[in-house]
Amino acid sequence: MTNETSRQSWIEQNRAHLLGEFARLKDLLAGGSGEGKAPASEAMEAPPAVNWVAEYFQLTPFERDLVLLCAGVEMDPGLAAACADSQGAGKKAALTFGFAAAVLPAAHWSALAPPRPLRRFRLVEVEAGRGLGEASLRINERILHYLAGINFLDPRLQTMLRASPTADWIADSQREAASKAVQALRAVPEGMPVIHFCGDDEHGQEDAAEWAAREAGRQLFALDAESLPPVGRELDDFLLLWEREALLLPGALLFRCGRGGLSAGAKHLLEGLPGPLFIASREPVRLERLLVRFDLDKPGPSEQKRLWERALGPAAADCNGSLDRLAEQFRLSARTIHETGHRATADMAPASAAELWDACRSYSRPKLEDLAQRVVSGTEWEDLILPEPQIRTLRLLASQVRHRNKVYETWGFAAKGRRGLGVSALFSGESGTGKTMAAEVLARELGLDLFRIDLSAVVSKYIGETEKNLRRVFDAAEEGGVLLLFDEADALFGRRGEVKDSHDRYANIEVGYLLQRMEAYQGLAILTTNLKSTMDRSFQRRLRFNLNFPFPDASQREAIWKRIFPAPTPTKGLDARKLAQLNVTGGHIRNIALNAAFIAADAGGPVEMNHVFQAAKLEAQKIERPLSEAEVKGWL
Repeated sequence: MTNETSRQSWIEQNRAHLLGEFARLKDLLAGGSGEGKAPASEAMEAPPAVNWVAEYFQLTPFERDLVLLCAGVEMDPGLAAACADSQGAGKKAALTFGFAAAVLPAAHWSALAPPRPLRRFRLVEVEAGRGLGEASLRINERILHYLAGINFLDPRLQTMLRASPTADWIADSQREAASKAVQALRAVPEGMPVIHFCGDDEHGQEDAAEWAAREAGRQLFALDAESLPPVGRELDDFLLLWEREALLLPGALLFRCGRGGLSAGAKHLLEGLPGPLFIASREPVRLERLLVRFDLDKPGPSEQKRLWERALGPAAADCNGSLDRLAEQFRLSARTIHETGHRATADMAPASAAELWDACRSYSRPKLEDLAQRVVSGTEWEDLILPEPQIRTLRLLASQVRHRNKVYETWGFAAKGRRGLGVSALFSGESGTGKTMAAEVLARELGLDLFRIDLSAVVSKYIGETEKNLRRVFDAAEEGGVLLLFDEADALFGRRGEVKDSHDRYANIEVGYLLQRMEAYQGLAILTTNLKSTMDRSFQRRLRFNLNFPFPDASQREAIWKRIFPAPTPTKGLDARKLAQLNVTGGHIRNIALNAAFIAADAGGPVEMNHVFQAAKLEAQKIERPLSEAEVKGWL
């Protein structure tokens, strides 16, 4: 017998039992004892819904009958008519507590006291403005449906709560944490502890909570901190309704903390909610009640590779070594890997390794686009005009990013400690010497998205705000498909080694925080500065690579001029050797070439030396450096 068949069978049995209960109540109203009409529930596959209500809310026999009588008035026309007749001719079918206490056995007036279950959990609703004896009673619609065998989340909670998906893709490390959480819940059945999953794997925390809740026979619902109402009546209503739902569904709640810590409303809720209760957050939280914490971060490279193999199935064999690259470059949750793998194998033709890589890159983009500028460029190694030592260093930097997993994990360096494993670099040199272009080349070489962060815009005069801004950037980029380029590092990295005042002390804290995050970042993070001399040497030593971009000499400027105009651009009579006499950086050369192209386009002909001359004068005015006669000698 399937689960659905079994459920339908129980629904029919529950309906028959409910009708039997209504028949017993009719007999009581007619003056009988009701004993011969009492339905039997022993033969049912599972207890009837009314028995669960009585057990969950610890109802007395009178309270149980009162709930049934209120339900019968709504569901059984015969019982409704009997109530009306018993209350006298002309009376409507409204049911009062005074009437119920007169006809039902073992009646007690405390049944409608506010602390008792009927009022506390709002199983029945009492008409306002009249005495308890004369006020009409109605069963709560949620309870009415439950008695009929229909169990669903109260509609008033549906806008705030989300049913968590069944975590069939859960990683081994997450299952281990979830198993320990179940043990902790079972160890203290009364006054269940709060289970706190702490770390950077937002999806993994929810998946572990869902797995633990399912093991406990409960359905998990997630509540985001942003959806929580403020302290007041609405929040108290939520607390009460959820306590009822936790019993009826039965359910478990996952509270997902926001980035700003726990609000007053969140603390009020979490201190009062019954278990099972899970909290998911990046940073540890504190409560007055018992809390059991488990660290849960995104799976490591080895486990990510196993997850990819499981998600792709037989198609994983065709990926060759690409899964190693995916696992060592990206930090994805098990859920993200499962969803990506499912989409990749859904079509007749499985996704290629390049398509999988691009799919992984896409996960970080939406998170960063509001925080940084995405730089898209087709720049390649051949476009970089730098001395050979600098080119070798850049290629070594790319190699270290590419082979991190082999060195850190396979060769065991990560086991010696995680500090300092991030690949970070300082690019220094005058504006226009190729620092940003080098970052573009590295991003293209490594298949990463390049995001530029202007540190001068990130730094704040308010204490703690700079770290908060930096935290948002690194947290958004943590899935690893991103090269972070922190431009204008001079705004943060002044000479702060010697603390002279409170501003210097806080600046040191900000710098320390940035370097700490760069050292732990699993992507590639680069700082650029025009004034390396202003940076304290102790800060420079914490960066893996320290690369100076020199002012280009004449031969390098000539090489830049030879490549600056795209192949489709029409040119005539351009002399790269003479143009190289202009003593400017590659960035200025690019500006001059672009302006010259526009001047030529407006003139309706190819780019010639006189167009470059006009553009050079414009650039010289912009940088407030007049052209010397030697620089433009022989141009015209």
